[in-house]
Amino acid sequence: MEVISLELQNYRNYETMSITFQDGINILYGDNAQGKTNILEAIYLCSTTKSHRGSKDKELIRFGQEEAHIRLLLEKKGTNHRIDMHLKKNKTKGVAIDKMPIRRSSELLGMLHAVFFSPEDLRIIKNGPQERRRFVDIVLCSMDKSYLYVLDQYQKILNQRNHLLKQIIFRSDLAETLDIWDEQMVTYGIEIIKKRQYFIETMNQIIYDIHDSLTGGREKLSLVYEPSVKIEDYRQTVLARRQKDLKNCSTAVGPHRDDINFLVNGIDIRKFGSQGQQRTAALSLKLSEISMVENVIQDKPILLLDDVLSELDDQRKRYLLDNIKNIQTIITCTGVEEFLESRMPIDQVYRVKEGRIEGIRRNC
Repeated sequence: MEVISLELQNYRNYETMSITFQDGINILYGDNAQGKTNILEAIYLCSTTKSHRGSKDKELIRFGQEEAHIRLLLEKKGTNHRIDMHLKKNKTKGVAIDKMPIRRSSELLGMLHAVFFSPEDLRIIKNGPQERRRFVDIVLCSMDKSYLYVLDQYQKILNQRNHLLKQIIFRSDLAETLDIWDEQMVTYGIEIIKKRQYFIETMNQIIYDIHDSLTGGREKLSLVYEPSVKIEDYRQTVLARRQKDLKNCSTAVGPHRDDINFLVNGIDIRKFGSQGQQRTAALSLKLSEISMVENVIQDKPILLLDDVLSELDDQRKRYLLDNIKNIQTIITCTGVEEFLESRMPIDQVYRVKEGRIEGIRRNC
């Protein structure tokens, strides 16, 4: 899998922009706040339909404009494809694949697989459970469209149930309909829990060896999935907590309350780990994501590295670079000299300055 080119119009700080990529290492360098990350974000948007920053569509449109356009060409298993995305301030985005409009942007998932790695990925480990659930959901949705469907249905039912809990305060007769919503919620919730359990089990098989190599065998990393409720107790627990849910006007248990723990030698590194341990775990997680996606799609994903190397020490940096040699990689950084001095095989270098692409050096 390879991104061939990207065109932007009125996207973030770009009025118009066109860039081509090579199938190896591509470097975008320049000072901060020039637009390097925006290029990676646009590629990721074409992969997942969402910004890695969590930005809304209207926030991606250039200031003073009403709409933005993205056009991406990719090669996948010997065939070229085109993704067109039309972002609008007050309407749902429009998406076309090979010039054919799709009804739902979620139909885009699976066309382009991209793994995004930035210093902000430390939030997956350091922040609250929502960050960890979001990571699992994004990866699973990109690999398994049935998971996307189940997750979407669960979220709709959860929202409806919470809305109903608020209405019952004023109309007690509506309480009779809770059983119907609860049954649907539990049915979809169980499917989510099963798929997340399998995901964590599979991830553990991959991440153990990667983290072991990164730490020279000194640290053993394992992920522990912590569902807020056991499958066998789900229905009973929802019923038992109904009065509390009515009082709080929200649903207390279910996949929307799940969490994942990162344990190094049995210690929860979110609470007790050092910054170095958390960085290493985040790197292990992203490398494991690459391997997992590759195993599922039988192809290599695109790797997007946003100013990551400056955050890693020499050992972690060397390990990362050694493991991306056969993957198309697009790297942002503030200076390119370190790459040139390391004699790393670089296929293309661009300088990004004030929303413009300048100067190309190839086969460095």
